[in-house]
Amino acid sequence: MNSIIKRNQSEKRFKFYGILAVATAIILLMILLFKIFSTGISAFNQTYIGVKIQIEANSDVSNLDPRRELKRNLRAMFPDVKTRSEKKNLYSIFSNGAYYEFQEMLDNYDGKKIDGYYYFLASDDVDMYVKGTVKRKGNSAGRIQSSQMIYIDMFKNMNLIELKYNKYLLGSSDSREPELAGILGAIYGSFYAILIAFITSFPLGILTAVYLEKLASKNRFSDLIETNINNLAAVPSIVFGLLGLAIFLNFFDLPRSASLVGGLTLGLMTLPTIVIASRSAIKSVPPSIEEASIGLGSSKIQTIFNFTLPLAMPGILTGTIIGMARAIGETAPLLMIGMVAFIVDIPSSPMDAATALPVQIFLWQDSPERAFVERTSAAIMVLLLFLFVLNITAVYLRKKLEKKW
Repeated sequence: MNSIIKRNQSEKRFKFYGILAVATAIILLMILLFKIFSTGISAFNQTYIGVKIQIEANSDVSNLDPRRELKRNLRAMFPDVKTRSEKKNLYSIFSNGAYYEFQEMLDNYDGKKIDGYYYFLASDDVDMYVKGTVKRKGNSAGRIQSSQMIYIDMFKNMNLIELKYNKYLLGSSDSREPELAGILGAIYGSFYAILIAFITSFPLGILTAVYLEKLASKNRFSDLIETNINNLAAVPSIVFGLLGLAIFLNFFDLPRSASLVGGLTLGLMTLPTIVIASRSAIKSVPPSIEEASIGLGSSKIQTIFNFTLPLAMPGILTGTIIGMARAIGETAPLLMIGMVAFIVDIPSSPMDAATALPVQIFLWQDSPERAFVERTSAAIMVLLLFLFVLNITAVYLRKKLEKKW
């Protein structure tokens, strides 16, 4: 009787420990997600400062220097600014992107008179101060000096400082200046790399699984292949990066830092996972289906491609999508093949130099500017969204296509 009581108590303790472990994991995950989202959500807004722009009707703006013209309008707002240092402090609260925005405004000039306030991009230091990331201490805030704070306070008193949607984050590529930096180029690079990885690994993985499961004779050669595939699935990803460096860059002399090389490397890394998942899916097809097909006169190849693979496809697709989700978050293989370069252009093809979203996160987290901290978290949010969509797609396809036997 005592032994039964002790056993029941032991089972209750084990159940409690299990619930405690799950609860602890969920709490830690929620803390991590809260930290990422609370830091990164502010990156989707950007500080803009209003400037009164005056351009007469039918003016010839084709020869205007946007930098000089914007500064002229700023000086008109603050006629007391006389010395060179005062002008420098006034101009420094704006980003270099403000001059590009003013140039865009001049390009769209339609000949009508312009006399009003237009908002232009502030510098990253001003942006951090307005968002509250950098706190004010006396007459300064972080790298913002007391002389610059005077102009910021003047703009605030005139209600000319606003937070607007950050069009650069999702609409441009990388930049040395945080307020101009974006992840669109990295998203394109990741898309091309994953597309190449899927095109190369998916058919090879399925054909390998079909051969090993349905066509290969059980001998030492097939056992060696199976063992190596299982071992490759557990190899660290950086080893595949070294393999891609040796084969695709050094031997085939493909362009360095291109999405093509990244996709081929990720395809090699994902291939063992797809093979293992495909073999498991093929095994799950009832033998009676194949026996019935062969009994009706179909050949073995016809049976495999007309019955076995279509019925195993839900499991194959699930394993493939999970493998692609793992690949999209990999950094080490891409670092080895040179996709860590500073790329300011958005790639137009897999042959162009590019970076990937995980590598972009790696580059930004090492940058000294504090404004890159929130952009790093924002890029992580976008990457988590991609992973979430891929995993939801895998679950949906499995539920939608699987057959009940």
